Amino acid sequence: MPKLNDYQQFNGRHWGTGTVHNFYTYRGVKAPHTGQPYSEALLMGVSGGIVMGYFVFAYEGYDPQARILTRNTFDPWDTYLSRLGVAQHIQHTSKPEKGLANLLDTLEEGIPAIVWTDMFSLPYNAIPPDEQMWAMMPILVYGHDDDVVWIADRARVPLTVTPTELAAARARVKKDKFRLVTLNPPDEEKLATAVTQGIWDCINLYTEKPPKGSKNNFGFAAYQHWADMLVKPKAKRSWAKEFPPGAALYAGLTSAFHDIHIFGKDGHAERDMYANFLDEASLILGKPALKSIAQQFRASADAWDDLGLALLPDEIPLLQETHRLMLQSHRLFLEKRNEGLEERVKINGRLAAIKSQITADFPLNEAGVQALHENIRTHILAIHDVEQKAIAALKDTMA
Repeated sequence: MPKLNDYQQFNGRHWGTGTVHNFYTYRGVKAPHTGQPYSEALLMGVSGGIVMGYFVFAYEGYDPQARILTRNTFDPWDTYLSRLGVAQHIQHTSKPEKGLANLLDTLEEGIPAIVWTDMFSLPYNAIPPDEQMWAMMPILVYGHDDDVVWIADRARVPLTVTPTELAAARARVKKDKFRLVTLNPPDEEKLATAVTQGIWDCINLYTEKPPKGSKNNFGFAAYQHWADMLVKPKAKRSWAKEFPPGAALYAGLTSAFHDIHIFGKDGHAERDMYANFLDEASLILGKPALKSIAQQFRASADAWDDLGLALLPDEIPLLQETHRLMLQSHRLFLEKRNEGLEERVKINGRLAAIKSQITADFPLNEAGVQALHENIRTHILAIHDVEQKAIAALKDTMA
């Protein structure tokens, strides 16, 4: 069975851009402005770059969630590939046998295969199975035999599953069932226009009405809305109502922290990656001012890290332990292959025990919860102010 034995590309952070970065790096495709592989930062910037998105929701039978979007989610995959003039070669079938044959044929040609899999179904993600939840994400398969499948998926090291596990994950959702994609190289002549369009998408998502959803869910309005919901207990979607002390508040704090630091990233709410994109954009567009704006987003990255500390502060021992354990589990995933899975499962057990303890006896009284909310609000507004100046400078430079 085929395996690309020379495959060593494991630098991608996010499913939607890191997978393509890894694909192009293996294929030896180089960007004209650097002579190096197309960076994930460049792909992310062209897709629409960073954003602030704030959503609160609760499904019946589940804890409420505070979800924080840190990058553009409005059809980013097709957006950046189209802007870069990339032809996608798509194979899609509902039949498991054909799906496997397409995968093996691609590997036999010496090409890693981009396939869509349900993250809940892949054991190395250490997520308890849930028939009500799924999330189909692109990953890179670079080897497949009768017993083992070799995968590049956000971790800095190879990951493996069984063929049966991969097939189940590929089959989870009908619209992505056994979908496989390979890519032509980008069109170098489209690069400058693609970068310009991506920057304007970012600016507009901060300042204009979003393509979908309430204006309060995106951009600078979302920062202000989140800040208000923390300190206005009578408001319709206030944290006092949505996340009362106990399991609900713990879920709100941990879900927001997860999205900022862990979900398809390695801290910093991806502001560090966007800063790297602006450094490249300054070369591509001949706009040196973009480099100084990049530094403003690096300051924003630090401010986002401070917000993470405010969500799970050191001053509250159970929240400090939660902070440490969540990052420890993520680090094990990034660095320890499947060997870290047993320890991550143990961490999940300890986090469940903390949740039970907090549910039974929340470690803050009413005044303490109010102070926690106010401190989080202070950090949210600090990010708002840093990014407001950065986006204004970006808009002036691009005008």
